[in-house]
Amino acid sequence: MSFPRDRLRRLRGSGKLRRLVAETSLSRDDLLLPLFVVEGSGTREPIASMPGVHRFSVDQVVDEAKRVADLGVPGVMLFGIPEAKDARGSGADQSDGIVQRAVSAIREGAPELCVITDVCLCEYTDHGHCGIVEGEEVVNDASVERLALTALSHARAGADMVAPSDMMDGRVGAIRAVLDEHGFENIPILSYAAKYASAFYGPFRDAAESTPQFGDRRGYQMDPANRREALRELRADFEEGADILMVKPALAYLDIIADARRNFDVPIAAYHVSGEYSMIMAAAERGWIDGERAMLEAMLSIKRAGADMILTYAAADLAARLES
Repeated sequence: MSFPRDRLRRLRGSGKLRRLVAETSLSRDDLLLPLFVVEGSGTREPIASMPGVHRFSVDQVVDEAKRVADLGVPGVMLFGIPEAKDARGSGADQSDGIVQRAVSAIREGAPELCVITDVCLCEYTDHGHCGIVEGEEVVNDASVERLALTALSHARAGADMVAPSDMMDGRVGAIRAVLDEHGFENIPILSYAAKYASAFYGPFRDAAESTPQFGDRRGYQMDPANRREALRELRADFEEGADILMVKPALAYLDIIADARRNFDVPIAAYHVSGEYSMIMAAAERGWIDGERAMLEAMLSIKRAGADMILTYAAADLAARLES
């Protein structure tokens, strides 16, 4: 009887061997945690469609930020839900707005954390779209002006990084110009460069109260059918001055993450979005899968595809189990 000389199972026989030859590793340093901030005080409100995720008032988000920092997560991404909304998203760039106050409070309470702010209008507009609406069209250039002012207000509040997520054309260049003009040339931009019009955003829209009141976002977010177009979006934001390029969602777009890694010599981020997170959590609650193993496997797949950092609602839980 003939046996194979190459026995690939030799290096799988024990945990210590598997660890030694692992090609991809995941650490706390790879993770960023999204946080939702609301008005009020003493608020720590669970989000029904996102098990384990909460909305926090500013005082409570500081406590959460301290906990996250103690676990070794290097940064957070802030999303604000204001008390009042209007057609222009006026609350987005107010100096005393919800995100601006949260940034200042976290900078004071957990100074070791990198505080990144989501720059978009959807949480602040009464129509739920990511920009200024004329009729039923989201207009590009007027939206970009509002987004640039929003990013500037975040920088003035003390944000370490701003992250435009709206998918308007030219917004990275406009934000870079405004930041530089006002002395914030050292504030980096993490661009949601390839953001798809995905069905996996549903739980987030519950959390952020940002569901469009008419139409949808397919007129400005990318078509899930398109791969080559993502390179054009990534290249445009890179050339406009983005310091980090993000692909969103992550699991359904691993090919796009890999394309971004091959084509651009800047850090690549990926957003493991609400629907991707909640599917794992819901299945785990029902006992259908091992939730911890499934979440870790999902993160490894994103890292293996080429992401340098992963924005995920599981960041704190993962950090508690991972090495730095």
